[in-house]
Amino acid sequence: MIWAMYFAVAVLLTAGLYGVITKKNLMKVFISLSIMETGVNLLLITIGYIPGGTAPIENGNFAKYVDPVPQALVLTAIVIGVSVTALALSLLIMYHSKAGTLEYKEGMKW
Repeated sequence: MIWAMYFAVAVLLTAGLYGVITKKNLMKVFISLSIMETGVNLLLITIGYIPGGTAPIENGNFAKYVDPVPQALVLTAIVIGVSVTALALSLLIMYHSKAGTLEYKEGMKW
C-alpha cells in the first residue's frame, strides 16, 4: 500500500514537470506547478505514515505513534499554496490584460 502512495507521488511530480517544461500557456504552466505541489504534499504525508500507527495521544502504546510534524507541515503548505494561487492568478490576469493572451512572449514590456 505504501508503494502505491510513492508511485502516485512519482506520477504527480512527473506529470507536473512535463507540463512545466513543454507548455507555453502560462495558465497550463501554473496548473502543472499546482500538480507538483500536490505531489510534494502527498510525499510529506507518505513519509510520516506508519502502518498500524495511532495518533500521538498517550494511551500506553508508545511504539506505534504517527509523527504529527509532516501533517502540520502539509497543512501549512496548503495555506501557503492557496495564497500563492491567488497571487499567481492575479498576475496572470494582469499579464492577459497587457499581452492579450496567456501565451508566453519573450521580450514583452510591462
